[in-house]
Amino acid sequence: MSINALYEQYKERILTGSMLALGAIVIGAIDNFFLIWFFLGTLFMIALFEANRLFNLHSGAIYYYGFALWVTAAFYPSVEELFFIAAIAYAAVLAYSQKLDQRHFAPLLYPTVGFLFFLTLYNDYGVGSYVWLIVVVASADIGAFVVGKTIGKTPFSKTSPKKTLEGVFGGIAIATVLGAIIGIQYSDFFPALIISLFTAISAIFGDLFESYLKRQADVKDSGTIFPGHGGVLDRLDGYLFGAVVMTLLMRSIS
Repeated sequence: MSINALYEQYKERILTGSMLALGAIVIGAIDNFFLIWFFLGTLFMIALFEANRLFNLHSGAIYYYGFALWVTAAFYPSVEELFFIAAIAYAAVLAYSQKLDQRHFAPLLYPTVGFLFFLTLYNDYGVGSYVWLIVVVASADIGAFVVGKTIGKTPFSKTSPKKTLEGVFGGIAIATVLGAIIGIQYSDFFPALIISLFTAISAIFGDLFESYLKRQADVKDSGTIFPGHGGVLDRLDGYLFGAVVMTLLMRSIS
């Protein structure tokens, strides 16, 4: 399939993605903590709604916990630690009241952890780290799509039948090289290469994990908020895994 044919087939997806990228650029250029906190928090609450749907959960309790967690994240110094506090609080209420469904721990893991690390990445390394993350995850996604559509033949996983092994390796290779070029402002070239490589791999599996959840829930998309892209989780699946891996690797080897 030619590049022009791909564009015509996925025009709506490309246009929506371009608008989202423009919005992200504007917010990043302003570079204000509370604006980014509010923007991510809005996406987080929508993502919780979508996760409830994918996990087939119906209680509204998780939204109160999510809202309280995100408000606390605006002031708490180590944002990623809040997950453990929230998990303990939820377990305590579950044990005391015996009214909560233990299955509601699932949204505390996904997407909550990823969003907490989104904010941690900004707190620790600034808005420029988002550029690095976006380049790596977007390159892995676009590279896997284009390479897979043009030369892909070998199926990658039954979870996502349209993905090919050639596309996955192509996407990871492109993301690793481009990510290393961007990442040298944070570390030496070799650590930047390693961080980009493993962030790209995690992004691929973040996408695969969300595909698994959708397959289990028997839905095409997690939501409908973004034309051509689906929901927040459809758009951020790779980033939710990538933000965790990039933050931890930057702390350890950059």
